Amino acid sequence: MSKIKAVFFDQDGVIIDTERDGHRVSFNMTFKEFGFTDEWDVEYYHELLQVGGGKERMKHHWKTKGFSKPMTEEEIDSLVKEMHKRKTALFVELISTGKLPLRPGLHRFMKEVMNAGLKLAICTTSNEQAAKAVTEGPLSDIKFDIVLAGDVVEKKKPDPAIYNLALSKLGLSPDEVIVVEDSKNGLAAAKAAGANVIVTTNHYTEKEDVSAGDVIVSCLGDADGEKAELRKGDIKNFDGVVHVKQLMELFG
Repeated sequence: MSKIKAVFFDQDGVIIDTERDGHRVSFNMTFKEFGFTDEWDVEYYHELLQVGGGKERMKHHWKTKGFSKPMTEEEIDSLVKEMHKRKTALFVELISTGKLPLRPGLHRFMKEVMNAGLKLAICTTSNEQAAKAVTEGPLSDIKFDIVLAGDVVEKKKPDPAIYNLALSKLGLSPDEVIVVEDSKNGLAAAKAAGANVIVTTNHYTEKEDVSAGDVIVSCLGDADGEKAELRKGDIKNFDGVVHVKQLMELFG
């Protein structure tokens, strides 16, 4: 019998490929609304993704490049909060209008987690409102045991704080959990917490060093849709679709 009792999911890049066409677009729309000429292109945003958290990314941009209008530390702290609130509203709108689809195999895989009687959690540095838009929108038929988002922990990924909190809240040990991540920072956080990790890479993370992942795939795959490419891991009878039972066997 498998010792696996839960699956924890990151959100951005794992559930929906939100970074490039969701968060980045929402940031740029916000900057324009607030009278800035700053625009984060696809490559620069990849660089900013190494900083955990949206408010932190804006602050990092201000410190390293500066916004198109000069501001003091006091001014930027206040403005970042205001801009992040607006950016989140724009992002939620993108989710609720269905402009950002779920990644291949994600919904099927979550259903399999539920059917296997395992606990389900989301552990994301994304804003709580953004997480809610996903769980109450495209994933409204999935029952989550906990959703941890935004500033629920002081330190963000690659720090393991959010995964440690999830383990504590659900009364689980790290070896009883599979974490689904997509990035180097997320992987580092999950591994530091001691969990088993499957990495589903995307446009931004396929070139990152995620070799520490136990299993690495291009996506979770669908039988009647996009198939997954297995890049690392010993999944028995792999046919382009990652199944929960296969992972329970592998990590059990």
